[in-house]
Amino acid sequence: MPHNPRGQVEVICGCMFSGKSEELIRRLRRAEIARMTVRVFKPAIDDRYGAKAVVSHLRDEFPCTPVENARQIVDLCGGCDLVGIDEVQFMGPEIVKVVDDLARRGKRVIVAGLDLDAFEEPFGPMAELLVRADYVTKLHAVCVVCGEDATRSYRKSGTTGQVEVGSDQYEARCRGCYHHGPEAAVAVA
Repeated sequence: MPHNPRGQVEVICGCMFSGKSEELIRRLRRAEIARMTVRVFKPAIDDRYGAKAVVSHLRDEFPCTPVENARQIVDLCGGCDLVGIDEVQFMGPEIVKVVDDLARRGKRVIVAGLDLDAFEEPFGPMAELLVRADYVTKLHAVCVVCGEDATRSYRKSGTTGQVEVGSDQYEARCRGCYHHGPEAAVAVA
């Protein structure tokens, strides 16, 4: 297969409320300005702000196609220059091969997702995607307790499953305030 220098993988990661979807949307719009053909996907499980759009917490949005699994992306992105995938941590391990295959075919692939789950463990395929990426952008939120850079998603509900969709269940915290748990008083309004 001939080498195509345009094929690349970009990963946007960080904790909840760090602006991952906002950054993905910004890059997608720039690609459209550059007259690239763009196809965007997200897992069907993420219907927080609507099923057919990537939506930031600031309510900025970009149309997308919800998918049940990573293989569907391959079938739906033919003829495009750029593939965007939001909430990639929910896609399962097969997304790594799909992303690599798309990049090998000369596509620019931009994925956005949580790097850590609420228990500070790598979330789904993110660790593998990070080490395979050509470019990585790690974003930070603001710790709701102390106001410093936040890198953790603190789950307020105390449930133990890895996946619990819903922004109201989480708050952004720095490493130190994350480990103080529910005893940490919210200081930043």
